[in-house]
This record gives sequence, C-alpha cells and structure tokens, in this order.
Amino acid sequence: MRRTVLKEKGTRMKPTVAERIKMRLGEFTRDLESGEVIQDKYTCRRIEMDLQPMPYDCKAVKQTRKMLSASQAVFAMFLGVSVKTVQAWEQGATPVPKMACRFMDEIRHDPTYWIGRLEEAITVK
Repeated sequence: MRRTVLKEKGTRMKPTVAERIKMRLGEFTRDLESGEVIQDKYTCRRIEMDLQPMPYDCKAVKQTRKMLSASQAVFAMFLGVSVKTVQAWEQGATPVPKMACRFMDEIRHDPTYWIGRLEEAITVK
C-alpha cells in the first residue's frame, strides 16, 4: 500500500519522510498484531553499556580540574555548578553527584578533547 504524490503533468515524487515513517509503522503494527516473530523480519539489538561512574573523592575532583588547567571558577562554569560546589567537592565536604562523576569520567577519558571544548567556550572580554 504505497502512496505516491503526483507532481504536475503526472510525474511521481517520492513519498515524504513523514509518509514513509507512517507507512513503515503501519507495516510494523500489522506484523505485531499478526503474531509474526519480529526478530525474524526486523533487525533487533539489545545494547548494554557499563556507564557506572567512578566515585570521585576530593583528590580525584582536583586532579580532574587540573587536567584541564582550569581554576575552580572556570571548572565550575564548565560543569554548570557553583564555585562553592567545586570547593565543597575538593574539600570533601559534600559528595559528588553521579552526573558530575560521569562528566569527569569523560574528561579523564579524553582530556585533550575537553581542553579543546573548554578553549572553544572561552571568550575574553
């Protein structure tokens, strides 16, 4: 059941992306309702990722910041937190949230990339 849009003088145009999506979702729905084994007809993948962040103590936070050669103020802006938050992490006064740990894991994984991203973000006034 393919729908084709007609151009002037009877020439055919490809269906729009929205029309193709609706058509394929309709096919998928019919296959589900018919009881067909979906894995036999469609590519199905199960993806698992180990993204549990490393726990960051006060030393690890400071080391990560120093990898970027950033002050506490610049590091705080880069992470989207306050300077007082970075200070509290570096003094061990408050635990580092998992989201910040994940970001610091990424910084440690490829510091050169993140130094470049930090430099791109800086504007001198």
